Amino acid sequence: MSVRHFLRLSDFSPVELRALLQRAIALKQIQHAGERYAPCAGRTLAMIFEKSSTRTRVSFETGMAQLGGHALFLSPRDTQLGRGESIEDTAKVISRMVDMVMIRTFGHDNLVRFAAASRVPVINGLSDDHHPCQLLADLMTATEHWGDLRGKTVAYIGDGANNMAHSWMEAARIFDFQLRIGSPAGYAPTAEMLRTGDNHVTVQHTASAAVRGVHLIVTDVWTSMGQEKETAARKAILGPFQVNADLIASAAPDALFMHCLPAHRGEEVSAEVIDGPQSVVWEEAENRLHAQKALMEFLFGIGPVAALQGD
Repeated sequence: MSVRHFLRLSDFSPVELRALLQRAIALKQIQHAGERYAPCAGRTLAMIFEKSSTRTRVSFETGMAQLGGHALFLSPRDTQLGRGESIEDTAKVISRMVDMVMIRTFGHDNLVRFAAASRVPVINGLSDDHHPCQLLADLMTATEHWGDLRGKTVAYIGDGANNMAHSWMEAARIFDFQLRIGSPAGYAPTAEMLRTGDNHVTVQHTASAAVRGVHLIVTDVWTSMGQEKETAARKAILGPFQVNADLIASAAPDALFMHCLPAHRGEEVSAEVIDGPQSVVWEEAENRLHAQKALMEFLFGIGPVAALQGD
């Protein structure tokens, strides 16, 4: 079987992804019960960070330790990825020494090039275009609450052209729910990205229209890494898209709120929402750990979900 990679959500089939979510829930239960499950003894995960992160490093490093393996942290100072040595040469060398690679980087094309030259599975820990590991955690959290997302409506509020919005659009098509992108003009997804969501995605240019009656509201920071020079302009334009108590009141009475973190209270979300009863942000954050354990288990070809590969 050829090496599988996870660079975007659509790299896996709907059957595989649904099974991964259920496996993640089972692995969470195993961990919470204090049981030891360590099928990855002797395996090493290389973690290459061109972009810093709290949750990505802690969840992958802890997850690999819980599975019995070892995680190797590589900062921008520790590799020649894209500097002097080619991406392809770096991939060929590292993939002969480790069993899996997770990369958190800027350009998605660099991930594609690295994966094409790698002998071992490559995971996208975040790129400018996609954040599939975060979506696994988000979808896992929703599954824990609802069992299935079919028939639900989700609103993504804020910059509709960022990596989180892109991954939510893919998720809408794969998991058969409706997604409304609430973004100001100039911050909506491109036509190409909208096509990845097929007929499951619509764009609204007011936050109130996007959230009306929805079951889940998702947002993200207004300024992503690499966009710091645009901060003032983005605050001015995206200000009316803050998720606050008045806005969330337009959603379904039992609507949930998610944020991939880090959050800036008073900007994209008010404190009363993120710290309020409808927020599942902290469950969502923990679920990065369990969803990624299920993902690594699957890519290693071990565990009960591995037999589904190709379905």
